Amino acid sequence: MSTWIFKLARKQLNLAALILLFISAQASAATTEIIITGGVDSARPIGVVPFKYAGSATLPENLSEVVASDLQRSGKFNPLKLSSMPQFPTTDSEINYEAWTQKGIDMVVVGSIEATGLNQYLVTFELIDVLRAKATGGQAKNLENGKLVMTRDHVIEKRTKTINGSDFRQYAHIISDIVYEKLTGEKGAFLTRIAYIKVLDRDTNPKPYRLVIADYDNVNPTTLLSSPEPLMSPTWSPDGNSLAYVSFENKRSQIYLQDIYTTSRTRLTDFPGINGAPSFSPDGRRLAMVLSKDGNPEIYVMDLQTRNLTRITRNRAIDTEPSWTPDGKSLIFTSERGGKPQIYQVNLATNRKSRITFEGEMNLGGAVTPDNSQLIIVNRTRGDYHIAKQDLTNGDMLVLTRTYLDESPSISPNGSMIIYSVLENGKPALAWVSLDGRFSFKEPVADGEVKSPSWSPFLL
Repeated sequence: MSTWIFKLARKQLNLAALILLFISAQASAATTEIIITGGVDSARPIGVVPFKYAGSATLPENLSEVVASDLQRSGKFNPLKLSSMPQFPTTDSEINYEAWTQKGIDMVVVGSIEATGLNQYLVTFELIDVLRAKATGGQAKNLENGKLVMTRDHVIEKRTKTINGSDFRQYAHIISDIVYEKLTGEKGAFLTRIAYIKVLDRDTNPKPYRLVIADYDNVNPTTLLSSPEPLMSPTWSPDGNSLAYVSFENKRSQIYLQDIYTTSRTRLTDFPGINGAPSFSPDGRRLAMVLSKDGNPEIYVMDLQTRNLTRITRNRAIDTEPSWTPDGKSLIFTSERGGKPQIYQVNLATNRKSRITFEGEMNLGGAVTPDNSQLIIVNRTRGDYHIAKQDLTNGDMLVLTRTYLDESPSISPNGSMIIYSVLENGKPALAWVSLDGRFSFKEPVADGEVKSPSWSPFLL
């Protein structure tokens, strides 16, 4: 077995851990503390004013607080602290435009919540361009059907909706998505989910391995599967309805497909040796994976309708960690065929393979951003493992993180953020970093270990 597998075993990179678990098998409530690790000095300032509430019952969630947190986590916005806000308006008509622009704020979110019935709330919010409003005095003249009419074009968005108490957090994410898209031109990804593997104390839990799904910010975690044996490498289907993952429930690695709504599941592979690292094609019809049924870990692609396999690589070195390019025409994978693990790309039409990473001692776990512009990788330089991105046009590499023993990066569906696993107090935990590296944070785990995060596609 190759030496780099043993060097990486402590990092628990997917295949390394899978191999170790395979050998072993042959022989035998979320935390809420967030630690911000990167600043947002260059992010766009924005005002998210606390929504005014008219009602007596305690609100189930602080809407404006969730919106501000979402926007900050994107790395593209820097919400103004409450203590620095010049006023607390509820509507556009209450805004002192001059006061906000003097604070360097050009966009403000205001809103209100009114209790309208049993567990029913009327939510209104507005996104205001205060810089535009200051220039026009709140009234602009536009030409419509040959006539000049007065407009309030500084009101970028205004919506009103009645929601249930249980929908507060979801609606906050919807507001965040709307604001994000209006101001960046990109679709927001705050209404997405993540999946990951959680490992509880093995001495006190008969089923310590958990397959968990949660909101993108790890709120509302739900255990989809508990197992006495290791679970690994969850990955979302493109429609967001299913997860593929590796299970050792039967004392050997097997790949399963599970519906997240019905929890029904199907075993896809049960080949001798390694069955690991599943990855859906963009159209959801094929699944790339690593199998060692023929003796050496190689990349295969399974047609999910016929279950027919196509072998993609054939090499004495270990090939692993396949992921698809956005057009579904190529696979990115890790291979040690050059002596040390590096990222390669194979064209599925021609089977032509090419190496695409060269900087640093090793590069692993590659995935291409949705716009096909960046390769996200785990880069090892001078013994340190960090998340990095490589420009696919000019080859420039930028290290994004300063955390410890980073691994398993997964990209949000709009390409703005990356979730990955870090070592925190000796245990794997979750961390997030914006694609430009300007904002990052991590979430310590109080009860167990969390690893192998996978970001869902857009769900709406």
